[in-house]
Amino acid sequence: MNNISYDVRVYTIDTYTGKTVTTYWVRWKVSGDRFKEPFRHSAQADSFRSELISAARKGEAFDTETGRPTSWQRAANELSWYEFACQYADMKWKTASAKYRADIARALIAATPAMIPEGKPGRPSDAVIRKALRGWGFNSRRRAEAPEEFSAALAWLSRNTTNVSTLANAGNARKVLNSAITLVSGKPAAASTAKRNRTIICNALDYAIELGAVNTTANPIRVLKWKAPKNSSSVDRRSVVNPKQARSLLAAVETQRPSGPRIKAFFGTIYYAGLRPEEAIELGEQNLTLPPRKWNEETSKWETPPDSDGWGALTFETAAPDAGRAWTDDGDQRDRRQLKHRARGEVRTVPMHPELVALLRFHIEEFGTSPDGKLFTGVRGGELATVVSRRAWIAARKSALTAEQQKSPLARRIYDLRHAALSTWLNAGVAPTQVAEWAGHSVRVLLDIYAKCIDGQQDIAKRRIADALRDDGQEEDSTGDLG
Repeated sequence: MNNISYDVRVYTIDTYTGKTVTTYWVRWKVSGDRFKEPFRHSAQADSFRSELISAARKGEAFDTETGRPTSWQRAANELSWYEFACQYADMKWKTASAKYRADIARALIAATPAMIPEGKPGRPSDAVIRKALRGWGFNSRRRAEAPEEFSAALAWLSRNTTNVSTLANAGNARKVLNSAITLVSGKPAAASTAKRNRTIICNALDYAIELGAVNTTANPIRVLKWKAPKNSSSVDRRSVVNPKQARSLLAAVETQRPSGPRIKAFFGTIYYAGLRPEEAIELGEQNLTLPPRKWNEETSKWETPPDSDGWGALTFETAAPDAGRAWTDDGDQRDRRQLKHRARGEVRTVPMHPELVALLRFHIEEFGTSPDGKLFTGVRGGELATVVSRRAWIAARKSALTAEQQKSPLARRIYDLRHAALSTWLNAGVAPTQVAEWAGHSVRVLLDIYAKCIDGQQDIAKRRIADALRDDGQEEDSTGDLG
């Protein structure tokens, strides 16, 4: 080949300081021809220069047209794993929820070590690689904002990760899958994490085939034999509080200062109405249908008319999961979206128990609403932070539960209040179809999750069987002779 040369000389970095931007120029010469490459950060320039020197010392051939080692050249339809993973993250970004964007990044980060060849010079530490990918590389909105240290690491990954085309080989695909379902410590990931990561990597390889970056018609991950780890989707019944315990916990929340009194009703909506925390946080006064009441002059109290049962209703259509500022489009901590498993604009209506009606009425009278109509806010009027509600719940749990109960799973998470609500409805004999509608679940998912929390069903079933088999005359025959 006439366009290669082994005559290479690499020079020191030139630094040009302008009025607003400093540029670092890497300069080198191949067969007498000079080349230079600009970088915004010195770390990037140092990394690039080190790789040129390493290639020259190993005796690699350099392309006299591009000035780069021939080993760096790729076919037009080939992408490094890092370049491809960025394209996939960008493709999914627009339609994915903020939480799912973070899930995609986690899965891609877990798979990446399998696509970094051993012995590449200038490799950043594993910790720096993970931070660079999570904070910027696989975040479409922030990638261009990476600080100098992490920008250099991403540039190195772009040049040095193995081409995604190599995943057409079953052995390479197996390495990526194994990496995706393994923790940094080397231990297997939790069953739910392993399943989610495998699904994401499978979807990514579907996209690679679509791009023509992997030359195969069958997804190399999907054809691998893989036994999904066992994962119980059902709720641990030990975490479900009974009504007495729930009321004690709500009372304990109220004693937490300074935020407790104003977030007691927030927890109440989760327990009495079975809302998800991200649904409760979005409630405004306009979402409430409160029953009528009349002022009694003699008692100086509000009273429920005799023709009212005291129940109200919640009707809502949005939720705001706490996804983190890095993953939302607007940089807000919460990602405001349609309800889970529902189309945009679709509403859900849940009945309000009279105790919840009283809680919300008191809350509105005592604390009012935010300027945008939200019921639950922080002490200073801003958005109620997840960390505030979590701390209040931890403190309330210590106050309301015994030492033995505190060690158990009982009400360990705020979400367990929702589990308690749905379990209570099912145990009360409410039809699963109705509970599923109120909860925003399918009936199948509802029963999969809460089947073990339907208390006393075995006793009821045994009584019914006994009743069906009892011989009415048996009770009169004291000898027990049925023949």
